[in-house]
Amino acid sequence: MQMLSGLGRSKYIPLIILFTLAIFQSCRKNPKEMTKEELAEELSKEKHYEKLLEFSQKAGVNVSKFQATADTAPVFALLEEISFGHKPTIRYTEKKIAADTALIRDAAEELVKGQSVEKVMENLEPVFPVYHNLKIHYARLIEAKKTDSAAYVAEALNAYRWIHRQIQGSPRFVMVNIRGAYLTAMDSSGKNVLSMRTVVGKSDTPTPTIDTYATSIVTHPYWNVPKSIAIKEIFPKAMNDPEYLSRNRIEIIDKKGEAVNPEDIDWEELTAEKFPYRFRQETGEDNSLGLLKVEIKNPLAIYLHDTNARYLFTNNKRWRSHGCVRVQKPTDLANYMAGTKLLDNDFMTEPDTVSTPPKWHKLKARIPVFLLYLGADCNEKGDLIYFPDVYKRGAPKV
Repeated sequence: MQMLSGLGRSKYIPLIILFTLAIFQSCRKNPKEMTKEELAEELSKEKHYEKLLEFSQKAGVNVSKFQATADTAPVFALLEEISFGHKPTIRYTEKKIAADTALIRDAAEELVKGQSVEKVMENLEPVFPVYHNLKIHYARLIEAKKTDSAAYVAEALNAYRWIHRQIQGSPRFVMVNIRGAYLTAMDSSGKNVLSMRTVVGKSDTPTPTIDTYATSIVTHPYWNVPKSIAIKEIFPKAMNDPEYLSRNRIEIIDKKGEAVNPEDIDWEELTAEKFPYRFRQETGEDNSLGLLKVEIKNPLAIYLHDTNARYLFTNNKRWRSHGCVRVQKPTDLANYMAGTKLLDNDFMTEPDTVSTPPKWHKLKARIPVFLLYLGADCNEKGDLIYFPDVYKRGAPKV
């Protein structure tokens, strides 16, 4: 009878265990009701945070910056880094966009619920195909102990995470890799829609790294000669050759914006540094900007534009400009940025023998534009490509 009694009691043990677990779960706080500090404290536990660090390291994140130094690890800082990255080496940034804290908190809540790190990160990391391919190459290089090469890939991974931060809410964006002298236009999911060659700055007049947005498309633009070019190049030629300005359709403009007759100027009394005018080249195919310019917001007088020297795009060494970015397919780029057919396909082939007044086409949406200096990137096939350090800036600082 005692044996039967023991057997009778043993069948209730599983029920007791389930009942105990149910009580434990009911006492456990719902992650949605937890404060940010409570979520961080829960995820700071070794089993959670080690997995986060391991995942981040495989994505090229420098995890030494996120080691726990107290009871609570920098969980939310790490989640922001893996999703939105940190600012790359950029000379001018129009505005740093705040990270999507709601997205980051959702990720933290899912991790506390027990969801796997890999599954949670699918909603947190950039979904760009190029980012996915770069992660694969990074893992391969690390496994092969090619740390120097992997550093360039890590730099590119962070750049795309930064782009992910900066394009929030934008329908599309444009990225120019100065180091590779090419442009890619992508939709909000990072799908490559348009690619083209570019001509960028020479080593002594480098194209600056910029994070900004396009404001308008200008057809038949004037070329307002930058002061540096005016002093070094235009003024000496105009002073020594009376026909130079007319031959190149360059006007002299005073402070009132009115054209001045070169013959009315006493050139011998002037110097390039104290020249009280500016130079402006008339519109047309002979114009240095070609037939189209994309204005991007920045204080450095940098923009994307067509060129009257289109033969340069056939050259593999395309570091030839004074700093602005010449684009191979200006009409396609303008239409993509506008999100509609702004210009006909034959715009660039129409005869342009007369000066046509400039026309501004304001973009309805802000289109982010990134001019970056990346040592590695993936092409549309997913192949990893390295680029020469044309400006001699050395190894990346990730």
